[in-house]
Amino acid sequence: MTKDGLEDLYQKFLSCGVISTDTRNLPKGCLYLSLKGINFNGNTFADQALNDGAAYVVVDEVTFAISEKHILVKDGLKTLQALASRHRESFNIPVLGITGSNGKTTTKELLAAVLTKHFKTHVTKGNLNNHIGVPLTILSMPVDTEVAVIEMGANHIGDNEELCDIFNPNLGLITNIGKEHLEGFGDLEGVALGNSELYAHILANDGKAFVNVNDEILMRMAARLKYVVSYAVDSDADYSAISIRLNPDILLEKIGHYKVQSHLFGRYNADNVMAAVAISSHLGVPVEKIQAGIAEYIPSNNRSQVVEHGSNTIIVDCYNANPSSMEVAIKNFCTIDTDKQKILILGDMFEMGEHEAQEHELIAHLANSLNPIKTILCGKAFEAAAKGHSIDWYPTTQDLKSQLKTNPISNSIILLKGSRGMKMESLLDSI
Repeated sequence: MTKDGLEDLYQKFLSCGVISTDTRNLPKGCLYLSLKGINFNGNTFADQALNDGAAYVVVDEVTFAISEKHILVKDGLKTLQALASRHRESFNIPVLGITGSNGKTTTKELLAAVLTKHFKTHVTKGNLNNHIGVPLTILSMPVDTEVAVIEMGANHIGDNEELCDIFNPNLGLITNIGKEHLEGFGDLEGVALGNSELYAHILANDGKAFVNVNDEILMRMAARLKYVVSYAVDSDADYSAISIRLNPDILLEKIGHYKVQSHLFGRYNADNVMAAVAISSHLGVPVEKIQAGIAEYIPSNNRSQVVEHGSNTIIVDCYNANPSSMEVAIKNFCTIDTDKQKILILGDMFEMGEHEAQEHELIAHLANSLNPIKTILCGKAFEAAAKGHSIDWYPTTQDLKSQLKTNPISNSIILLKGSRGMKMESLLDSI
């Protein structure tokens, strides 16, 4: 699409005020843009979109461009991304990109809880963090937005670079580097390389990065950056605090100044809290609003939730899982002071590629070494490791659910964790 063609389409978008790629959720007067997938072709719904109230439809197949309200482009996805880049150009505001192996969604939600108390803030909703979700997030940004926080999801090297090109962050945060999406990244070095694309963009565009000084990998990666704001728990940094308590909830104290309390728990979440404190402080949010925002944030959507069910306390942390998040969650679980029996219920970790057997063995070995903690493993990938360590194992969550109904657990504290596809939360009613 030519520059003039893009500008003309952008003006049409502004006149509509909203864009949609789904006829099942089509606001009246919107700009409908056709996308294609393996099992669908959005062009075939263009006429339906017009009939349902869209002002214009964007199509990328000439046979569907049958009226002046049908706007023909070469590629629907690239047009969506180009429109988002054009919209981003109209904002001269702080735009923070968040990526990393673990904790990026929690940190995003913490930041949203704080920043919205002081700024007109636009934040990624749900998991709209990929090559389609990010442009849709940018295009939904109101004209009076003062701060934007955009989550970036990456599965392969090059993904974060593509996303940065779309929304041009001038602030950046990598939460950590861990063993995630190894099927796409290859190994830990590939994970680091993929996430470093955010730092590369920040460096090239004179942006600023927020870096946890306790993370040696991130500190090495950030050494080349011009502008770094450091943060840490229990270490010196531009923004630092000491940990008064990490379980069953987090209490941090900014030395000589103020305390921050969160409903989250564990050292790994303390880093997420501190990142939110550092970023919001740097942006000028008053202390009392930071304290209130952090304190009011209640984890949801199966992320670090604590559920009381009968005599059991269940830590529901099963939105997703990878070897790094599994390890820190298990180790934190061990530190909880309780008279109840401790039980680990762990499901398969997905997207491990050739590392699948090794990584599941390492987690099973770690869990097995933590006696007297009881461990239950679930999923095909854990089968060999479970049998090798004589750990209770069930092939599916349904099989485990049936066992739990027959032999119920009581008076226990339970960590429930696994990859999204395992649907470990379906066990809750049986625990």
